[in-house]
Amino acid sequence: MRVRWLAAMPALIAGAGVLLWAQASGSDFPDARATDPVTLGWMTGSPPPAGKIVRFSDGSHYKFPQTRWAFSHMRELVPTAVVPRGAGPVSALPRSERRDLDAVTFMPIGKSTPMTWAAAFDANYTDGIVVLHRGQIVYERYGGALTPERQHIAFSVTKSFVATLASILMAEGRLDERATVASYVPELQRSAFGDATIRQLLDMTTGLDYSEDYADDRSPVWSLGRAVGFLPMPPGYSRPATSYAYLASLAKSGAHGERFVYKTPNTDVLAWVLRRVSGQTLSDLLCERIFSKLGAEQDAYFLVDATGVEFAGGGLHMALRDLARFGEAMRLDGKFNGQQIVPKTFVDDVRRGGDTQKFAGAGYTTLPGGSYHSMWWVLHNPHGAYSARGIHGQAIYVDPAAEMVIARFASHPLGGNVNIDPMSLPAYDAVAKHLMKP
Repeated sequence: MRVRWLAAMPALIAGAGVLLWAQASGSDFPDARATDPVTLGWMTGSPPPAGKIVRFSDGSHYKFPQTRWAFSHMRELVPTAVVPRGAGPVSALPRSERRDLDAVTFMPIGKSTPMTWAAAFDANYTDGIVVLHRGQIVYERYGGALTPERQHIAFSVTKSFVATLASILMAEGRLDERATVASYVPELQRSAFGDATIRQLLDMTTGLDYSEDYADDRSPVWSLGRAVGFLPMPPGYSRPATSYAYLASLAKSGAHGERFVYKTPNTDVLAWVLRRVSGQTLSDLLCERIFSKLGAEQDAYFLVDATGVEFAGGGLHMALRDLARFGEAMRLDGKFNGQQIVPKTFVDDVRRGGDTQKFAGAGYTTLPGGSYHSMWWVLHNPHGAYSARGIHGQAIYVDPAAEMVIARFASHPLGGNVNIDPMSLPAYDAVAKHLMKP
């Protein structure tokens, strides 16, 4: 099996995430089995052979197929900050595994040949997937370099965690969504963000002179990647070299609040506000308010820049079952492990979704009728599903009607979810309907 570039997407790859390294010109990619990082022996040996070494300094950590190893091993390549799991016991995820799920069939979007749930695992270059039904693990499978104990990069799923932290501080009256960014971070007064409100950050309706054109190395997204510590800086690089310096350099290109345009710096500015309001690092805030309360199995960690500031737009790494626990907390109105972790009012607000008209013009063809609200993607489908999404296949998918949560990590060679949704979204819906059968 080969994966082919979509003809309409060779230059600008739109998706729920950031930092797709522009792939070389060729039109296809070897399939998941041919690029399995264990079989290929990436970083195996003492030392590994020269042709099997993955490095940050030369950017090979973000070139396919090396990404199939790197996404589960980022802490070995870049500086990070730990998010401790906390001192409490691990919360139970009872098991009631369903062997029948592999045979569930669905029709991929735009195709005429059905596919099975089992076949979709490799088709999406899945590194790990967990399906919860009514709080029980009914399906769990791993591939690539991922194991249950290892953390995987979540990319823009990170954004949903950051927005959820903001909701907690808003519920406590410590953060006002109507206030401007500059009222919390005066250093951003003269930037594009100075007169933007917290709500406009959360819904990504700010008017920034910024684009995420991954195929153009002059695009602002490349500068963001270098500033936050995800991409190496070339010799003689003279642009802002840290997250805060980069955010302060962004200019305004239009009025705030008019339309949804997905731009990752919104989340990193929101995280700066959260640090200023709480007096804590983002790692400590996430540990205290969410992670330690989940009863997580493993520590999580953030990628950080040269000054130790966490990459809030896409730098969180965590274990798959812990990702599922967070999704289950959202399904249960914010309550999990015997405590109200996330305000129910926030979960209700996410489920209602955002402005579908502002979303419609953004071009997300696989999410017709969808919206974006508080850094969650809302499908507005018959089951009321909503999702946290990240490039290369990272996802939390919550289906309230089916009482189902899916958590997935992947290393698809193409970043944008437009390349993955045609197989993923109908597969999720098919499994949900299967689980709802008496």
